[in-house]
Amino acid sequence: MRPFRIRLTLILMALVGISMLGAGVTMAKLFKDSHISVLEENMSREINLLSGTFQFIDTGSPDAVSYYTEQAERIAKLTNSRITFITRDGQVIGDSEKDPLEMDNHSTREEEVLAAKEGIGRAIRYSDTLNREMLYVAGAVTSDQGFDGYIRLSMGLDAVSEGLNRAWMIMAGGLLLLFIAAAFVSYKVASGMTSPLEQITRVARRITDLDYDARVPINRRDEVGQLATAINAMADSLQAQLKTIRDNEDLLQSVLDNMTGGIVMINAEGEIALLNRASERLLDVKNSEMTGHSYKELKHHYELTRLIEEGVSRNEPIHEERSIYNPAERIVRLDGVPMIQDGSCRGMLFLLQEVTEIRRLEKMRSEFVANVSHELKTPVAAVKGFAETLLGGGVTDEKTARSFLQIIYDENERLNRLIGDILELSKIESKRVQLECSPVHLIEFFDSVLETLSKVAEKKNISLRAEVPEELFIEGDEDKLRQIFMNLLSNAINYTHDGGSVNVNVVTGQKEDGTETVVFTVRDTGMGIPRKDLPRIFERFYRVDKARSRSSGGTGLGLSIVKHLVELHQGSISVESDLGIGSSFILKLPLLQEEAY
Repeated sequence: MRPFRIRLTLILMALVGISMLGAGVTMAKLFKDSHISVLEENMSREINLLSGTFQFIDTGSPDAVSYYTEQAERIAKLTNSRITFITRDGQVIGDSEKDPLEMDNHSTREEEVLAAKEGIGRAIRYSDTLNREMLYVAGAVTSDQGFDGYIRLSMGLDAVSEGLNRAWMIMAGGLLLLFIAAAFVSYKVASGMTSPLEQITRVARRITDLDYDARVPINRRDEVGQLATAINAMADSLQAQLKTIRDNEDLLQSVLDNMTGGIVMINAEGEIALLNRASERLLDVKNSEMTGHSYKELKHHYELTRLIEEGVSRNEPIHEERSIYNPAERIVRLDGVPMIQDGSCRGMLFLLQEVTEIRRLEKMRSEFVANVSHELKTPVAAVKGFAETLLGGGVTDEKTARSFLQIIYDENERLNRLIGDILELSKIESKRVQLECSPVHLIEFFDSVLETLSKVAEKKNISLRAEVPEELFIEGDEDKLRQIFMNLLSNAINYTHDGGSVNVNVVTGQKEDGTETVVFTVRDTGMGIPRKDLPRIFERFYRVDKARSRSSGGTGLGLSIVKHLVELHQGSISVESDLGIGSSFILKLPLLQEEAY
């Protein structure tokens, strides 16, 4: 039962109860008054009867007290009431309940005072003698036998109270039955009035809780039915509008979530209103943590925050690039536009695009073009210069001419190697190189590689050896593996002092995910690589010792080719080096290739 229905039922029951209680109180009062009135009349008649039939004696007689007391006790038994004889001056000379000599003067008692004026006096009060409420009726009596005073009859009101209690019990029973009937009738009436309203209220609450499928199942033509129809129509309209809004929100959210650029919306109060996923990744923050907070809380991106502040303060479009560190340096392009609505600025919308890779590629392209131009220019210039000298007839000595021709030949070979390395690197980077994998017996493989390089190592008195477990096979492209280790070992020999050593160590290992690997370590005792150059040695045309690289005929592309071939085998390469001690190149290749090439 709903509160309103309960309240209405209680109101109806309260009205019935108040009516019944008022009627009961009125009836009880009338009953009590009428009963007391009847008692008073009967007691008055009894006094009149006594005054006419009683044998009085002179109140001044010595035996008057005992006589009247004796008669009072006798009459009390007959009338079932208390009898008191009182003289005109208020002295009690006889009483059926108490010794008259111990009783107070009664001249001021209410019933005696009224009896002296009107002949009959009545009063109701509590009796200290009998310890209960009593009805007193006194009549003025004058007798020729010498009695001049009052005969007073008193009777307890217990009977009246008992009758009244019985009446109350009857009324209580009737009231209870009436309450039960009233409750049933009130509930039915209230239910008929409130049940439709409760249904409408429940549906309205469900709609408030965004349950737009709720409808009122009432088919009536009265005002309640019209209200139910209006509620259902409102729900239909809200449901259609909400579907449109949700579809638009889902579409907008999908666009924001899948954008490659970061979106940051700043409202007019300078608070972050929106961050999409791309901006969360770029700025390393959470939308839930930053929404509603000032954009100035992006403290670890000071340059970016300052640029946003400039755009917000001016409310003008802004297009700038800034570097952020998260933790590595990242270049971000920031495009901001003010959000104008109804002629007022509602905030700023910023688009963040990371252009680190674009700028890196632009720089690499520029450096590559410059390096290629420089590397090609040197041998071409040498060939041209020596050829012009020979063609001009400036060299007549055959031995000098042959040395010039040898230089032209060597520079041509260097030019061929450079062009070949450039083409090879281009093919590898463009993913046009396909691996032809097969099992490679590593001990035989390194025996062949070391034999090829042994003559070069012997010229510098360099110790060249490999420590490879017997019966160890690896799946890979043998030609590409040969190209990798020929480059690494050639570099190691070239940069190792005479009398040094170059060692290859091969062991098996395992990644954290359980994949089996083979770890190759190419270690030399050469001049080493400065720490500042270690991150860049795998870049194209990067040389630690440029003069020595050119004198050794290097193109500066070897380690870049090695790195790409290792990654093509799904492996990794790193380097450790100490100046004056030597360098170690560590390759980790999977024992088995997961994909077929």
